[in-house]
Amino acid sequence: MTTRRISLLALAAALCAGAASFPAHAQKVMKYAHFQPGKSDQPKHAAAVAFKEHVEKSTNGSVKVEIYPAGQLGTAQQMMEGLRLGSIEMAVVHDGGIPGVYKTFNIFGLPFVFDNHDHAYRVLDGQFGKELAEDMRKKTGIRLMAYADNGIRHFTNSKRAIKSPEDMKGLKMRVQPSPVFVKLVESLGASPTAIDWGELPAALAQGTADGQENGVTNILAASLYQHQKHVTLDGHVYSLHAYLVSDRFYNGLSATEKKAVDEGVEKAKKIHRDMTREQDLSAKKVLAEKGMTVTELSAAEIDKFRQASQPAVRKYLEADVSKEWTEKLLAAANGSRKQ
Repeated sequence: MTTRRISLLALAAALCAGAASFPAHAQKVMKYAHFQPGKSDQPKHAAAVAFKEHVEKSTNGSVKVEIYPAGQLGTAQQMMEGLRLGSIEMAVVHDGGIPGVYKTFNIFGLPFVFDNHDHAYRVLDGQFGKELAEDMRKKTGIRLMAYADNGIRHFTNSKRAIKSPEDMKGLKMRVQPSPVFVKLVESLGASPTAIDWGELPAALAQGTADGQENGVTNILAASLYQHQKHVTLDGHVYSLHAYLVSDRFYNGLSATEKKAVDEGVEKAKKIHRDMTREQDLSAKKVLAEKGMTVTELSAAEIDKFRQASQPAVRKYLEADVSKEWTEKLLAAANGSRKQ
């Protein structure tokens, strides 16, 4: 056998060995971003871990999930742009971060729409939620896979107990960078200041803001109780997270991979909802244990907040966001309300 023939055979053998070491199809990588700390007691992260385990097992590793907690891939606006451009495959984004790309999402800032968690789930998991998700996909290229809890939002502050809209006057209240929340706080007589989530603890510590509004999960996650003495359990907004996937990425998956992602999102949604809802329902006990003075309101007192805020916010939404979608949300909420 000639030296040249031996070399060719060796080269062919090497190529065959190399080919055998690579899968027939390249592994697909899902960068999965969220904002809560990467700890198991955080609803977003516990849900993300469950999603990763299910998808990787169900696809036999053809889809690899990389979790990036605590805002490692940027602000909400940057993540939304990444989803739209396809540089991020999946993110769980709060309702204040979505309107920069899909303005209609502002409608969820309409206060006192839902009676409780189950009422919200009936609307979001029903026809209304599906229609909104499809509208978002068509307009942005971002697939809204599921809605989960961001906590029932309450007012906290460092100055005094709040029992009525009059008690809000003169307070500097931090709101998420969303015009609808600015309008909400204005309608109650306080001075809104838009501050990004990552800057909130420092703003409260430095007195840039006297107070803020968030659910129990976020108050705990960012240790906001360290700088907030008072919390009023008014429950003005059912705040939510959206499970978002790049539509371009999703459409590139096989049928088996799509099924795994769909099932993984459902598992994540349930974990996320259950953990956050449990904290919401334990708000008084949990926040009191952190040293906060908890003010509970009667139905009549809550109605005063509703009367002061809902008409003003609704007027803003119908004029500046979408009259059609605002009316659809209210109709869906009224139609799903248990008598």
